[in-house]
Amino acid sequence: MLKLIIPSRELFDDQKQEFVHSKEYELQLEHSLVSLSKWESKWHKPFISSKDKTPEETIDYIRCMTITQNPDPSVYFLIRQKEIDLVADYIDAPMTATTFSKPKETKTNKEVITAELIYYWMIAFTIPFECQKWHLNRLLTLINVCSIKNQPPKKMSRKEAAKQQRALNDARRAKLNTNG
Repeated sequence: MLKLIIPSRELFDDQKQEFVHSKEYELQLEHSLVSLSKWESKWHKPFISSKDKTPEETIDYIRCMTITQNPDPSVYFLIRQKEIDLVADYIDAPMTATTFSKPKETKTNKEVITAELIYYWMIAFTIPFECQKWHLNRLLTLINVCSIKNQPPKKMSRKEAAKQQRALNDARRAKLNTNG
């Protein structure tokens, strides 16, 4: 969870023709499958994509991430680039100690990832639905781990099998003090 502090600011009210001071707001945000699903249902496009979001889409995602009860709707108009950068850093954080090594063969996956696909993966791997409230990167890491662990073991190449057999033979020779 990210606590985002929107500082108080002096603004000009065009209707009243006077300066007004906004109060400081604290928003609690969670980048989760729930917030992703809310955003995609409104914008009708995938959130996880290489395309940049418009400022309006970005602010709306922050609105979808908000778990603070009944925030003042005007607070979202006070969000500056500094706060957007904090949210972006939070969204990009791995939120787990698990890392993956790069596979030798990198296949580019052209599959569009949407909330429904992530829900499908959760169902396929019997991941409980309460995980939909986890940080999204942590959930995607769990899905990746489940995918890797469910793959059949890779067959050894002839070279690897011969190397393993040589090592076993060498160990037996050393144990029995023989030459062959």
